Amino acid sequence: MTLSTDDFKFLCKLIKDRSGINLNEEKAYLLDARLLPVARKMGLVNLAELVAKIKSAPDESLLVEIIEAMTTNETSFFRDITPFNQFRDNIMPHLLQNSSDKNIRLWSAACSTGQEAYSLAMTFLENKAKYGDSKLSIVGTDIDRNVIKKAEEALYSQFEVQRGLPITMLVKYFVQQQAPADKWAIKPELKEIVKFRYLNLLENYNDMGKFDMILCRNVLIYFEPDIKMKILNKLCDCMKPHSILMLGSAETITDLSTRLEKFEDLRGVYKLKTA
Repeated sequence: MTLSTDDFKFLCKLIKDRSGINLNEEKAYLLDARLLPVARKMGLVNLAELVAKIKSAPDESLLVEIIEAMTTNETSFFRDITPFNQFRDNIMPHLLQNSSDKNIRLWSAACSTGQEAYSLAMTFLENKAKYGDSKLSIVGTDIDRNVIKKAEEALYSQFEVQRGLPITMLVKYFVQQQAPADKWAIKPELKEIVKFRYLNLLENYNDMGKFDMILCRNVLIYFEPDIKMKILNKLCDCMKPHSILMLGSAETITDLSTRLEKFEDLRGVYKLKTA
């Protein structure tokens, strides 16, 4: 790490202010790993020169690129399969029982390249017979515009479709492309269920409307407690009275929210408290 203490603090503050991501000295290696390529693309030698450029001539496109480089976009189809089984077996029956119009809205927050959202859509379609005349719509959001673009394209490599996606669903919901030969495109019937848009969880998102279920899995772990509390409160504002909030299985709302309570003793799954 070639950064001075002041430059390190400057970058950490910039990243936290714009994304909420909290970095400490133990994660200093992430700055080198993720921002050095950004610096070199601009013809800069090291991060010290990158900091100097930001300070001397702040450029919004550069700041956006820095934040996008720092966000974690690890994902796969049906990642940690349990949440999708819970959605099928526990959550959907609850939502349908409490929905007046059977139009179920889901929000996949920090959706990365879209695999979580599309996995939810596949789970719904695979069990449509159980859900009667209900309809599903999904909104996926992320702070990284590059991954949103990929999610909208709905085009995945052979490696990506091999990670967690059952072969039966690959054949049913994807079409192999002739060129490039290693790409698989999601079929329209699945793609039409899911829409994507840019969203920063630190900003205002009142225009998102109300949802029956919000997934915000393994996101809050990157934030400090005060930011976690603010995000949870804003998520609650986007929930209907019967709504479900799904966090990561190891995440908890303890000491962070008084508006939520456990749902059916499922790990990381919560519902709004009733009055």
